[in-house]
Amino acid sequence: MINSLLIRNYAIIEELEINFSKGLTIITGETGAGKSILLGALGLVMGKRADTKSLYHLDQKCVVEARFDISKYGLKPFFQENDLDYEDELLIRREISPSGKTRAFINDTPANLNTLQDLSAALIDLHQQFDTLDIHQISFQLRMLDALADNKALLENYQGGFRQYQSDRRRLQEMEERQRAASNELEFLGYQMEEFLKAELVAGEQEQLEEELHTLSNAEDIKRNLSAVYQQLSEADQSVIGQVDELRLSLKDLSKINSEIRKIYDRFQGFAEELKDTAQECGRLAEATEYDPERIMVVQQRLDLIYRLQNKHQATSVEELLRIQENIQSQLTSIGDLSSEMAHLQSRIEEQEQQLSAMAETLSEKRHAVIAGFENRVEHLLAQVAMEHAKLKVQVNRLPQLGSTGLDEVTFLFAANKGSRLQPIKDVASGGELSRLTLVIKSLVASAIPLPTLIFDEIDSGISGDVALKMGRILRQLSDEHQVVSITHSPQIASKADAHYFVYKRIADERTITKVRELKLEERIRAIATMLSQNPPSDSALENARELIEMA
Repeated sequence: MINSLLIRNYAIIEELEINFSKGLTIITGETGAGKSILLGALGLVMGKRADTKSLYHLDQKCVVEARFDISKYGLKPFFQENDLDYEDELLIRREISPSGKTRAFINDTPANLNTLQDLSAALIDLHQQFDTLDIHQISFQLRMLDALADNKALLENYQGGFRQYQSDRRRLQEMEERQRAASNELEFLGYQMEEFLKAELVAGEQEQLEEELHTLSNAEDIKRNLSAVYQQLSEADQSVIGQVDELRLSLKDLSKINSEIRKIYDRFQGFAEELKDTAQECGRLAEATEYDPERIMVVQQRLDLIYRLQNKHQATSVEELLRIQENIQSQLTSIGDLSSEMAHLQSRIEEQEQQLSAMAETLSEKRHAVIAGFENRVEHLLAQVAMEHAKLKVQVNRLPQLGSTGLDEVTFLFAANKGSRLQPIKDVASGGELSRLTLVIKSLVASAIPLPTLIFDEIDSGISGDVALKMGRILRQLSDEHQVVSITHSPQIASKADAHYFVYKRIADERTITKVRELKLEERIRAIATMLSQNPPSDSALENARELIEMA
């Protein structure tokens, strides 16, 4: 429950503080005094957006602080999940600087707005006349029905299993995608590997083949020139070898006389031997060299295969291609088969579906069991607040597959007037009708669901007299189990208060500021009497006000 609200420098509020009652707190006041501004400040605590237009003094910081007793809310897991310090007394603070920067704190720890919104949703249920109300929401309607059906434990168990079921289904889908991708990859790598195996590449063969191709392509020139060299060296009339021999023999006798000449003779002897060997090699090569178009074709085809593989794999040598082949083989070895794991997971999912389906059927049975009684009680209470012809029907549609809440989709259908067609609440209920319907439904489920602090703004819109008195009684009953705060213009509702606050304006330094004070008994009587008649109130109005308070 909310214990107190402190507001500084917000709208037309310079500074004020309200301490809230455990039961029913009523807020009344002058028109335009700032009653709804209090809810605007509370909205900041709940994580709503703000800007510098909210500042009373543009050069000062705006601060809104709310203190809560959260000892009975079971919120410790939320604080642990969000790395926040937990205490039974919670302090939420929101600040707006003159520059427009906003900050939020939970127990003095900085927090983002999403965290603040999630936390405040568990603490405050704010019902405003023209807001989009939760009673419109399908999820809220199902939550109400489950509360009446006492489905909390079963639903929590189901949802825990459903989350695991969804997680396993996503995992199976991912595995199937991986398996498909692996199969495609396996097929592609296998095709590449088959190409390499057929190629039977050998390190160093590219250079040898390229040289052989050049030789074969120039065979005629090679043969002709080598033959000519052979002829000039050894076969011609004036062959080079013959001339060298003649020169060598001319020095033979002289070599015996002079050692220097002997050296020259020996060198000629070496020249002659080298020339003979060279001539023989030229002759052999000339004889061995033949133009072979078939061999040229074979060599060219082999080189074309190597060049194609190099271009495909962006390689520059056979050695690099062999390394790529080795890498492909490693990839083929590393790709595993997920079939066995997938089969096991599929079996587990099927088992989960059976268990969840059984729980969903039980949830559905319990929901259907409370519908008739719920509809009757809602219509009975609506009749007490001047909606005697109103009808409520809980429509349950079967979902085609398991959902987060089972197999049911629940929609509240409503008709405010006799003979009107039942339609979804959001399509037919006016503001005043919606307020009364919401109050009735929440009062019925108050003991079955841990509703947070309930705040109603203008729930009495469009009603008065006996209807307002009965709505006041419903609010009072609701406050027996929950903290209720109501901003009202109805004296009948105001008379039911455990604590009554009055909001008023006063002028200070030529500026209007909002003030609030808690009314004592005689002040309450006078305030309610004024609401009943005029200001100052008549004696009969004062007596009527006193009677209303005594009845409460």
